[in-house]
Amino acid sequence: MINKKVKDAEDAVRDITDGSVLLLGGFGLCGIPEAGIQALVGKNVKGLTCISNNAGVDDFGVGLLLKERMIKKLIASYVGENKEFEDQYRAGELELELIPQGTLAERIRAGGAGIPAFFTPAGIGSELAEGKEIREFDGRLYLLERWIKADFALVKAWKGDTAGNLIYKGTARNFNPLMAAAGKITIAEVEQLVPAGELDPNQIHTPGIYVQRIFQGAGYEKRIENITVSP
Repeated sequence: MINKKVKDAEDAVRDITDGSVLLLGGFGLCGIPEAGIQALVGKNVKGLTCISNNAGVDDFGVGLLLKERMIKKLIASYVGENKEFEDQYRAGELELELIPQGTLAERIRAGGAGIPAFFTPAGIGSELAEGKEIREFDGRLYLLERWIKADFALVKAWKGDTAGNLIYKGTARNFNPLMAAAGKITIAEVEQLVPAGELDPNQIHTPGIYVQRIFQGAGYEKRIENITVSP
């Protein structure tokens, strides 16, 4: 029986080195690979290119890597709630590639599917189209976007088995499954880890073929980005 379980987060990220390109799962503050990110902070690797839907917040998620100045370039679709990101970007210390959310998701999906490029109407007439091939289809303009792949993908699931099969819950399913397929090495952390064969095959979102390492984390926070309290 295939067993992809590793000891812990530190073991899982052991070969991530300076200059690595990372896909980091999550949507807002849901489905963040918290343990993997914390292990990276402990390694203090530098010059990372990080691809994430967002820049996290100052003390959580991608924000922790920004705080330690471990990121050279960030590729994301939303960066609005991270002061550390703003300070580094304004100071010219951080590169940014800002991509429409749907385009980002499709570029990652294409990377996992082995599709090197595709055409999309998103970005036509804006700065995003500069330097990119534009073609007309059925009377409408489209620009060419390239796939996104990475050295490592760090994803978080609700439940997984030792063969690497994953089940996500709720919003965590937005970007994690796409990223799991687009990393050369995919590292999955799960809230519950069960023996292979215990998951219902009809409920699996990411097949184990995409996952190289899996471990069970602990003490996950269930954050929301904004709390509204009525009078």
